[in-house]
Amino acid sequence: MNKVLLVIQREYLARVKKKSFLIATLLTPLIFPAIMGIFVWIAVNESENQSLRIIEVFDETGLFFMESSDQYAFVSSDLELEEAKKMVQDGERYGLLLIPKIDLEDPKGIQYFGAENPSISLMSYLEGALKRKIEDQKLYEKGIDPSIIKQIRTSVSIQSITLSEGGEEKINDAMVNYALGFLAGILIYIFIFVYGNQIMQGVIEEKSSRIVEILVSSLRPFQLMMGKIVGIGAVGLTQFLIWVVLIGTLTSVVVGVLGMQMPQQQAMEMASPELAQAAMPDTEVGQILQVIQGIDFVSLVVSFIIYFLGGYLLYGALFAAVGSAVDAPSDAQQFMFPITIPLIVAYMGLFVFVLQDPNSTTSFWLSIIPLTSPIAMMGRISFGVPFWELSLSIGLLIGGFLFTTWLAAKIYRIGILMHGTKPTYRILWKWIKSSE
Repeated sequence: MNKVLLVIQREYLARVKKKSFLIATLLTPLIFPAIMGIFVWIAVNESENQSLRIIEVFDETGLFFMESSDQYAFVSSDLELEEAKKMVQDGERYGLLLIPKIDLEDPKGIQYFGAENPSISLMSYLEGALKRKIEDQKLYEKGIDPSIIKQIRTSVSIQSITLSEGGEEKINDAMVNYALGFLAGILIYIFIFVYGNQIMQGVIEEKSSRIVEILVSSLRPFQLMMGKIVGIGAVGLTQFLIWVVLIGTLTSVVVGVLGMQMPQQQAMEMASPELAQAAMPDTEVGQILQVIQGIDFVSLVVSFIIYFLGGYLLYGALFAAVGSAVDAPSDAQQFMFPITIPLIVAYMGLFVFVLQDPNSTTSFWLSIIPLTSPIAMMGRISFGVPFWELSLSIGLLIGGFLFTTWLAAKIYRIGILMHGTKPTYRILWKWIKSSE
């Protein structure tokens, strides 16, 4: 056990002391908000400085009047069609909207001409505006005043409240849960790939430099493999915990600057829940803050650590086995494919099934199967998962880790000392079936 701890210490300190680790750990929580801020600033600046785009409207029906917006100005054309097209070609008009004589029941033949390919937002805007105009015209022809319909139309916002078994009511928001599940699932996916590849690269480097032959003279191959896996995993866990502390601190500072001091609000809730409810603004921001306050971030972080460690250890053992079987990174590609397939399935399933419907049967099985559960379950947890499903998932994940470790150890103990051979799947199977 002491020898394994020495390997863990060596792997951990060798990476933590690197300047690249410190820079990545400290700057990452700042880089992503900074990038988002830059994009928002650019978008706002472009919208403010963007010149008004004039679109010529050639309406053969004479029924439609297109209202201008902050971005697009519509001009009813009294020119010939070819003249209007020429204005677009010469840059005098941004585009030309041609509305021929159409059947309102089946409006076909509407065209847009532009000197450049139109954006999705422009086409959606034009289609939406014409759709409303056609609907209003059909209402008018049937003797119904369109303005009355507009007065009747009402927007509805439904507040989602989850009832616990104890009768406790908790406000939630699908978009907030989606964002948390998306972020947690993607982080697990990235961490497994990044640190798994570090294990494989480290094993290949030690094997090609023959350092491993010196190491295995004083400790067993299994001890070396476990020490390397746990040591690199500890580096990832350290990095994640530092990010949690930094992001939590930055969030508290930002919230304090915005005048939404959560500790004071919690004290107010304890003293007078009615007063706290009255103080909370009945706005979208206030509702989002209520949703965020209702999230159990402690359970979320603990679950993330469990699934990060479980998923990393499960896949880390396989990455170590691949690294021990080959002499160069280029030789590892053929063995990486079976390992990456479950990760890609989990990644795609996160968007197609889990985040769309976390309680579906497919989402359940993706979050239970050990090879996909680290990513899929983290996508579900923010929505709320029954305790028995969480326990079953973690139990199977532990079992999966033990199985892959046993499988990888059989390949590792032989492959780590093999040089100059090109292993195949048949050879790996022989190594697995071989006894001690």
